[in-house]
Amino acid sequence: MKYIETDDLSEIQGHMLDDAESFAFKCHSGVSCFNLCCRNLDLFLNPYDVIRLKQNLAITSDQFIEEYTDIVVRPGHHFPDVMLQMADNEEKTCPFLSEAGCLVYPDRPQTCRSFPVEHGLYYDAEKDKTSLVHFFRPPKFCQGRHETATWTLTSWEADQEASFYNQMTVKWAKIMQLFQNDPWGGEGPNGQKGKMAFMAAYNIDAFRDFVLHSSFLKRYKVRSQLRMKIKSDDTAILKLGMAWIKMFLFGEQTKDIIPRR
Repeated sequence: MKYIETDDLSEIQGHMLDDAESFAFKCHSGVSCFNLCCRNLDLFLNPYDVIRLKQNLAITSDQFIEEYTDIVVRPGHHFPDVMLQMADNEEKTCPFLSEAGCLVYPDRPQTCRSFPVEHGLYYDAEKDKTSLVHFFRPPKFCQGRHETATWTLTSWEADQEASFYNQMTVKWAKIMQLFQNDPWGGEGPNGQKGKMAFMAAYNIDAFRDFVLHSSFLKRYKVRSQLRMKIKSDDTAILKLGMAWIKMFLFGEQTKDIIPRR
């Protein structure tokens, strides 16, 4: 999910979908382009994507980041992007692609799960309001768009079991929106604060260890329902991490975490 920086949504490629509008699409092994979209990708991973993928592979978040991602700091951006590292072959395929299809399909990233629909957060400065927008954007080679199966945004989300993915991605997109402003005080995202924030978002196993074995819980009061889960629930520790980033870097208070006096 992207934060859309434009004054005119008509400038964006693809067809903008409203909630009730339908589109045709079906991907299966019988279409001539099967798996072509899984090559040479600039695939950005959200924190919840990393959780699901590292759980699928039965490795730690630190191992996943080291073995499967590239960390990129783009000019003008104030937080690193985590990108899936393509395989070292001629076609630069997704590392999880096999001849039969996706090896991690039940836990595929949100971008793959939503395809061929792309979601974005659009900020209307005049109304000071952020809203979700959706675009139907299959690549030109995609033959799945000529299939007869039709969907609405709601039915496609349900079919792809994407509802919770989308909720978590929206939460992260709103935090990334905050990073339009530089919170680092001159030290940049590679400074100590930046490393702590990155850990809280993406290296949740290390963040859990930090929360449980430092003075964190003495300095911050964590909502009881959340605190009960953070020892074993990866999603719970991610939610704590996102709440902590908002408070630690931007001074935004949340119900999940409060500084102790």
